[in-house]
Amino acid sequence: MTLPDDVWVSEVSRSFSDATLRLLTGVPKGDRALELGEVRAESPESVTDAIQEHADIFKYDQLYVGDRRAIGQYEADEKSLYEFLWASSLPPEFQILVENGEMEFGLTATRDQFEAFGSALDDTGRQYDLLTLVHTDEEDALLTDRQREYLTVAYRRGYFEVPRECTLAELAATLGVDKSSASGTIRRGAGRIIGQFIVSCE
Repeated sequence: MTLPDDVWVSEVSRSFSDATLRLLTGVPKGDRALELGEVRAESPESVTDAIQEHADIFKYDQLYVGDRRAIGQYEADEKSLYEFLWASSLPPEFQILVENGEMEFGLTATRDQFEAFGSALDDTGRQYDLLTLVHTDEEDALLTDRQREYLTVAYRRGYFEVPRECTLAELAATLGVDKSSASGTIRRGAGRIIGQFIVSCE
């Protein structure tokens, strides 16, 4: 979805068009939003400096800086994302990606919620594209609860990143299982997702 030019994350991402900004999590806090954000770029500190200096950003705390990655916690004078999702009766799903003024996010919703969300989005007049759509029935769910849990934790810990940000042993420890259980459940879950994607593209 194309973001308005006057939103801080749109401004910063357009200034650093090769950078990827990720909203890892966030909650409203009074008149602002408290957020945890990640920057991936050739020079992440240049991007985080621009974020910290933006007039709509308050109390920026740098939590991590690496060669191509930085994480910071901050308060932002922008809550329209949360307000829009709540007006649509849908909770936000993280991570949310922003690149060059374009925001990408996922939703899990019933058919009625999905159609209502689409109508609400159309009413805003914003330009957007539906990238993928996966439909499942409760009787034939794509993933088991355990597969969904393990894949969600693996994704959030960076297990699927290249290079990996989390080893299988670390992931298994987080989940409280042995490595073989973690590996098997993740492989089966990932296999079902890949299979569903391939079938939907045929």
